[in-house]
Amino acid sequence: MSNQAVYTLINQQNGNLSFKVFEFDNNSYFDHIQRNNYFTIIIVTSGEGVAKVDFCEYPFQENSMFAFYPYQPFLLQVKGPLVGFCIQFHHDFFCIYRHHKEIATNGILFNNIYQQPFISLEESAKATLLNFIKEIIGELKIDALRRDEVIVSYLKIFLVIATRIKLEQQSVQEGEAVNAKQLLLVQRLRNAIEDNFRVKHAPSDYADLLHLTSPVLSKIAKTHFKKPLSELISERIIIEAKRELYLTPKTIKEIAYELGYEDEYYFSRFFKSKTAISPQSYRETVGFNRQAG
Repeated sequence: MSNQAVYTLINQQNGNLSFKVFEFDNNSYFDHIQRNNYFTIIIVTSGEGVAKVDFCEYPFQENSMFAFYPYQPFLLQVKGPLVGFCIQFHHDFFCIYRHHKEIATNGILFNNIYQQPFISLEESAKATLLNFIKEIIGELKIDALRRDEVIVSYLKIFLVIATRIKLEQQSVQEGEAVNAKQLLLVQRLRNAIEDNFRVKHAPSDYADLLHLTSPVLSKIAKTHFKKPLSELISERIIIEAKRELYLTPKTIKEIAYELGYEDEYYFSRFFKSKTAISPQSYRETVGFNRQAG
């Protein structure tokens, strides 16, 4: 394990982690499955390998920035040293769901089932983001007036800049994508999932909607999104379930029903199979009841 400094803020009400930032010089932090109950941002300044995220693998190189949402499973497999910085923060400290309209992060940087979970950083962009991390560390080293508010402000700007970078890269990637016909099919699939994930859960449903055979649609999903169509659908359902568990007082039975599951116990097993935690435990850890308390 590295001897690099770790800077943390603890929630004084419950003793849990609110915010953490540290520098790493090896992979001991990320070489095993992570299922954290907080957001995780990793900037790799040196090193390369393969990121295993959910059920997919993504090769990555230095100057990559990862963004993982709570309970998203991931690990980083590398051959040599891995060097960089990591930021972790809890919903209670800064809620992506509550601020998503303000900073346009949710659904782009985090919770984007259609894009790889990292962005490549040009030298200038990397320098800008690392500078904000250094400013945050500077605040964490002192016990000054309204320190938490200053850190939240830096974090918000950091996330906005990172989101801009990802949006720019998405435009380039889509511009370089194959032909217009395939691009149209990909957009139609996205729209179909967004419009129907609450009532249609099977890949065959979407093949019927788009008037394609299941093998053809599965190939499109795998080619463009690097994951099976079934996972795209499941991840979209889980994102919505987490949002409801976090932001609303609805019962699990109500949430299950709104997402197309008449049996709340079946829904709970599905949720746990994808997140390694039950809906009730998720709510108690980061959700509505916790906030209300």
